[in-house]
Amino acid sequence: MSFKSKMLAAAATLTLVGGAAGVLASGPANAATPSCGHRCINLFSKKFSDVLTTKPGFVLDVFRQGAKVGQPIIMFQSSNADPAEDFTVSLQGTVNQFVTAQLASPALAIHYGNDLAWEFQYSPNGVDSGLCVGISALTPGANTPVSLQPCGVSARTVWVTDVQNIQRGGLFTFPFVPLINGADTNFSNPYVLTYPPNGNPNDKPRPQLVTQNLHQFSRGQVYDNQQWSAFFGVLR
Repeated sequence: MSFKSKMLAAAATLTLVGGAAGVLASGPANAATPSCGHRCINLFSKKFSDVLTTKPGFVLDVFRQGAKVGQPIIMFQSSNADPAEDFTVSLQGTVNQFVTAQLASPALAIHYGNDLAWEFQYSPNGVDSGLCVGISALTPGANTPVSLQPCGVSARTVWVTDVQNIQRGGLFTFPFVPLINGADTNFSNPYVLTYPPNGNPNDKPRPQLVTQNLHQFSRGQVYDNQQWSAFFGVLR
C-alpha cells in the first residue's frame, strides 16, 4: 500500500468517526482478512462494543459471504479469516454535492448539507465486488432491509455521517456516529442504519440490518443500536 493510500485511508477513518485523531492513532487493527489488509474497513455497533476494550466482538458482515445483489447485511463475530467481513470505504462527496447532481433529495440538505457521504463496498479478500451496503427500496423507511446493492448507481448505497449526533466512546473506545441513508427524504427524523432492537448476532436466523428513524433518549443520546464506528487493518 502506497504512502498516499495510507494517508487517504487514515483521513477517511478520522472523518468517519468525527476526527478523534488522538484515539484512532493508537487504535487496534480490525477484522479484515490479511488479503484485504489495511485498505479494508470494519464497521461495528456501540450496542455490541465493550467499553473496556477496543476490540469489537461483532462487525458488519455479508450473510454467507454471498456476493450478489440483495444479499443481507448482518453482524457476525470478528475474525481475520472471514472474507464476509471485508469492506472498503470511499468518500463520495457531501450531501450538497449529491443534491446538486440530482442524486439526493434537497430535503436531506436542510440539516445535513455539509455532512460527508460514503459508500462501503464488499471486498472479500481484498477484491472489489462492485456491490455496496445499501437498500433496494427507492427511499428508506421503517425496517427497510439493508443488503448488497450495485455501487455508484444511486444514493441508496450512500451513507451520511450525522456529525450533529456524534457520541463519545468509553475510556478505550472510539467515537460513534449515526449513518443516514443517502436516499432519505425526511429532513427532521432521518432513517439511519440500525441493528434490530431485539436482535443479537448469535440469533438464528441471523438478524438483518435495517433502516429506522433516528431514536434518541430525552437527553439527546442516540440509541446504541444506531451508533457506528470503524477502523482499518487486520485483526491480530
